[in-house]
Amino acid sequence: MTDATLLHDINLTRNDALASKEGLSHDPRSIEDNSNLVPSTHDESSLPPVDGGKDAWLFLAACFVVEALVWGFPFSYGVFQEYYSNHDPFKGSGNIAVIGTCAMGIMYLDLPIVFGLLRRWPRYQRLSTTGGLITMCLALGLSSFSSNTTHLIITQGVVYAIGGSFAYSPCILFIDEWFNKRKGLAYGIMWAGTGLAGVVLPLVMEWLLNTYGFRTTLRVWSVSLFILTGPLLYFIKPRIPNTPAHSPHARDFAFILTSTFGILQACNVIEALGFFLPTIYLPSFARTLGASSTLGALTVILFNVASVFGCVLMGAVVDKWHVTNCILISTVGSTIGVFIVWGFSISLPPLYIFSLIYGLFAGSFTSTWPGIMRDVKKKRDNADPSMIFACLAAGRGVGNVASGPLSEALIQGFPWRGNAGFAYGSGYGALIVFTGFTAFFGGSSILGRRVGWL
Repeated sequence: MTDATLLHDINLTRNDALASKEGLSHDPRSIEDNSNLVPSTHDESSLPPVDGGKDAWLFLAACFVVEALVWGFPFSYGVFQEYYSNHDPFKGSGNIAVIGTCAMGIMYLDLPIVFGLLRRWPRYQRLSTTGGLITMCLALGLSSFSSNTTHLIITQGVVYAIGGSFAYSPCILFIDEWFNKRKGLAYGIMWAGTGLAGVVLPLVMEWLLNTYGFRTTLRVWSVSLFILTGPLLYFIKPRIPNTPAHSPHARDFAFILTSTFGILQACNVIEALGFFLPTIYLPSFARTLGASSTLGALTVILFNVASVFGCVLMGAVVDKWHVTNCILISTVGSTIGVFIVWGFSISLPPLYIFSLIYGLFAGSFTSTWPGIMRDVKKKRDNADPSMIFACLAAGRGVGNVASGPLSEALIQGFPWRGNAGFAYGSGYGALIVFTGFTAFFGGSSILGRRVGWL
């Protein structure tokens, strides 16, 4: 073989390799956001591996803890709500429930804005976690000086939520770089942090509140949050370093107009309308069955324990199955659990069984989001998966905020009490039916797939 022939063959091999690399974006299991592909200024061999390796798992472990601490506090607000409602200086005040609604609702609703800002100025993404953590700690510290609910709404509600959004957002923005084929599993593990926090934090907060009062509790948690989260910020970093060559580009929001996103988002909002209600009302429902406050709180603890396993399992499944099949699993389990198990619970054992079922199936619904992001990106190749995520989170925020006044209307006057059988006649019957219907119609995307709209 001549030198010219050999050189020609080498060039052909190199071109084939480049073409194969470029073709990754057309593979459904390839990296979904082309902006996450390694820029030409970086050698792939010099970067940490995707889907595994020490750096990827340390990043995910840090995200798990940040998820638990940032989201676990607003998810534990029920303990604070009960304390504020029965202790000075907030006893008898209105709008106590608004504090928790602001904290959780804003953290969902503002993600499109926060993601947009951090995508526009990527060099500030790592600083966002630090700044967000400091803001949360300051908000908690300042809230300990509150003398009325307005102060609490501003500090423990609004300011905490804004800080939490900036602290949490880089975890989502970077996870697409660290995980590809195991992306669903990675999201599931990260989101399991909220479930674990939902088991531990309410018990810790209740003990602190009853022992030391709300001022000391908020100050202790402010310091603890900084100590527990601060060392982990080093590991929350992009796999691909930001460089001038890795400059931001215009984001394509046309995916919002696709039928795929429209149907899946509508189901996401519907499911969220009823999702939060059991965790709010299960303790009070348990007390109608004769449970003590501790046994009533056990319903929420069991829900959170089950959701840890549900998130991880659903995350693993969504990497392999079509997203509508995964949503269907969550829908069937949740609907049966609500209508049959909760609806017919007249003692504590079946109510505890319902808490486990609902946590396992309904608690895993958000772990289907990576599948939604994947399917929407297939329809709109220029869509940024992180912005799809942000819009899904905002949709869930709409459901979260709207569910508060809806639930109050559903239990006002305790309708159906004595006029229906089993739990349906307990005064919570309308709430049970509403939760069951939102769980059922939240899985309607399977019909959209059948008629070809997805």
